[in-house]
Formats: sequence, structure tokens, C-alpha cells
Amino acid sequence: MQREEEIKEKLQHRGLKITPQRVAVLHAIYTLNNHPTAQHIIDFVHKKYSNVATGTIYKTLDTLVEKGVIVKVRTTDEAARYDGRIDNHHHLYTEGSNHIEDYVNENLDTMLKAFFKDNRIPGYEISSIKVHINGKYEEERETG
Repeated sequence: MQREEEIKEKLQHRGLKITPQRVAVLHAIYTLNNHPTAQHIIDFVHKKYSNVATGTIYKTLDTLVEKGVIVKVRTTDEAARYDGRIDNHHHLYTEGSNHIEDYVNENLDTMLKAFFKDNRIPGYEISSIKVHINGKYEEERETG
């Protein structure tokens, strides 16, 4: 979980005004730490700040995504989820549960960069490569 000072620093670094709503939304994302949906964030924020309007939370999420403070990711059912981690990483999507897990593998990153260096897409400049991996853990496959 990120401390309030770190959250404020992230906002300032991206040129955003520090507001209680922005701090509350980021605090929710970092505390939940599970790629929460907008509704999960709204519920979390409303537990402590019931006076924050739902529309304000949606607008705050859009602003934070636009400014690169957080990332919007989609699940297989197309529900928008939010990721407070903006460093290079991939996602594991657990089938049947909409669970998203961060996946970091430097060998995979090196292989992908080398592949696209050797296999350029004509007229296309790649800014990032994110792998979306669908599956289940062994325990889930045995019982499910």
C-alpha cells in the first residue's frame, strides 16, 4: 500500500493538482491491489468519504489514466479494471473468475523486444508490448 505522501508525489510528478478525491481514489487502487473495477473503487472510497460523488470518482479515474498515473485494463468480459502499477509487466487472467494477476518476466520482455526488432511491422511504431495470458492454475483445473 502506498502512503499518502507517495500518492501526492505521484500526482505532482504527473502535473496534477492534489485533491482529496484523487488521493482517495489512488489510495483505494493501491490498497485493494487487485486490479479493481470502478465499482470496487467507488465502494471503497464511499466507506470513508461518503460525500464524494460517483461521477467525480469516474472522472478522477479517467484523468489518472489520461495522465499515466494508472492504467486501465480489460478482462475477458470487457469490464474495465484499474492497475496502479505502470512499470512494464504483463497480466495473467484466470479463466472463469475475472482475477487478474501481475506477471513480470525479464526473459519474456527480452525475447519480445528481440522478436519485434527482427520482425518490424511496416509503418508501425511500437510504444510498449503487454502480454495478456489466459489460463488456470493447476489446482483450479483439478477441482474445476
